[in-house]
Amino acid sequence: MKTTPFTDKHIALGAKMHEFAGYNMPIEYPTGINTEHLAVCHSVGVFDVSHMGEFWVKGTNATQFMQRICSNDIASLAVGRAQYNCFPNGKGGIVDDLIVYHYEDNKYMLVVNAANIDKDWAWVNANKIEGVEIENASDNIAQLAIQGPKATEVLQKLTPIKLSDIPYYAFEVGEFAGVKDVIISNTGYTGAGGFELYFYPQHGQKIWDAIFEAGKEFDIKPIGLGARDTLRLEMGFCLYGHEIDDTTSPIEAGLGWITKPAEGKNLIDGDLYVSQRKNGVSRKLIGFEMKEKAIPRQGYELTDGKGNIIGVVTSGCMSPTAKVGVGLGYVKPEFNKVGTEIAVLIRNKEVKAEVVKPPFRKM
Repeated sequence: MKTTPFTDKHIALGAKMHEFAGYNMPIEYPTGINTEHLAVCHSVGVFDVSHMGEFWVKGTNATQFMQRICSNDIASLAVGRAQYNCFPNGKGGIVDDLIVYHYEDNKYMLVVNAANIDKDWAWVNANKIEGVEIENASDNIAQLAIQGPKATEVLQKLTPIKLSDIPYYAFEVGEFAGVKDVIISNTGYTGAGGFELYFYPQHGQKIWDAIFEAGKEFDIKPIGLGARDTLRLEMGFCLYGHEIDDTTSPIEAGLGWITKPAEGKNLIDGDLYVSQRKNGVSRKLIGFEMKEKAIPRQGYELTDGKGNIIGVVTSGCMSPTAKVGVGLGYVKPEFNKVGTEIAVLIRNKEVKAEVVKPPFRKM
């Protein structure tokens, strides 16, 4: 398995390690997922997300190329800003979802899911046009996500950049913990606020130690992939391989806001998105909350409460903050209205649930 610059740190801290996307990653630490989850909600936690992939795209035709392969409107993305996107696969599905950073004029950084690095790299190369250079920098960039309401106070001790001036989905490049050229990004995946740091792997130990020293007064904690999943689920954020994949349309997944087939954009699947908006789709992604004590799991069938199958659960958990079972899933469009009563089929029993609008988090 591959390692990150922090693998030895995780092991020393007693983390439960497991293979994920080819990497030896921490799933949870001895205190447990719920404790980690609540630490991020109420204070601050640190995620090792160095397994994520990073591609550089640059050249005179970089924007034209990005407009073609990315669902959102890259032309509207200013330097210093970031944007959530997906790669349409030309068949109505999604190659991957990603964040695009407009680093400099005609230069972009694409941050993609760890499990999809090879697939994404093949996809961008298959669609490459003249006047574009592409670099897979995934093995040469490490990343930490510092999330929670105390994250800004912790990190501000370590950089001259005024972090409170960085808007949501924007970034700065500068010195952090004595390391130059660190990308400091405000694009969190937890809904709790905070920043992501991108840097060369050789600086990893120094940056990790500085962050944990600065965060001592707030009882800063390392956070594993287990709590990362429950945090994003409480916010209702999509996860590739669950809510979205090669068979799901972003329109079905409620991601119409990142599909912008503008005139002249030449977006892959752009005409399909226009048609789906006009004519509708056969399923819709919903959030739901259990009305009885039960935990929905991926793959459980959803019913109308009368024995008729109407869809399937894509993600589910016992919400650490709401203390009830919550989930995301696809249903027939007539069942996607907030307040609709549905059921989750658990061990051949229909357990009552209700369609709600995420986030599920109760603070």
